[in-house]
Amino acid sequence: MIKKERLNWILNRLKYQKIITVNEIIEELNVSDMTVRRDLTELEKEHLLIRIHGGAQSVDTLNVEEKSNTEKLSQQVPEKREIASLASKTIQDGETIFIGPGTTLEYFAKELRYKSLRIVTNSLPVFNILKDCTNIDLLLIGGEYRPITGAFVGTLASSNIKSLKFSKAFISANGIFKNSVATYSESEGIIQQLALDQSLEKILLVDHQKFDAYDFYVFYDTNKFDKIITDSMLSDNKLESYSSYTKIIRASNK
Repeated sequence: MIKKERLNWILNRLKYQKIITVNEIIEELNVSDMTVRRDLTELEKEHLLIRIHGGAQSVDTLNVEEKSNTEKLSQQVPEKREIASLASKTIQDGETIFIGPGTTLEYFAKELRYKSLRIVTNSLPVFNILKDCTNIDLLLIGGEYRPITGAFVGTLASSNIKSLKFSKAFISANGIFKNSVATYSESEGIIQQLALDQSLEKILLVDHQKFDAYDFYVFYDTNKFDKIITDSMLSDNKLESYSSYTKIIRASNK
């Protein structure tokens, strides 16, 4: 296959697949790794795709603007409630857990209001949901405030989290693509990574639309999570695919 045909093939595949790996191109076109990487670099220079770790993605898939907490609250509400209910069943009274920022985690926090727990969070919305619960020992991690998501980040937040330990950390994300878990903000991603590293059990809460999706900052490997909890709309194919990385708990649609 000549170069022009290869480039057209890559662009056509990205129109419906959105993300493609270097290995996929090598297998499909029977070309060398070096050839594929040169082709992707050339297409990126022409702004026809976006290079990512191990491959490329369509220019239509990247979040060019970060959505606010308010915008996200009204999206995939039934799915988020499924995830929140299922995740709450993994917690026992007396645990010390970390809850990160994100609207799925806000629905999750609402499920915990009658449990006896110690909860640490860097999310102001999560804090506000739980602040009047006398049965919960609640700690808000301070730092630099990001109004768009209501999260505290930065060096102060990082140093506070490094001094703590959690039985479980519950984190959300904007995208999972194979072994990469990503979010929009590097500063939020760093805090999430630190909290996961300080936790005995690492749990990712994401709806089905986050699978095979990507965002700007990769903060953790999929296979480092103990489990991913998702909603009932996750397809069987994606369930099987991502089960090769970690345990997937899918809500029942019954």
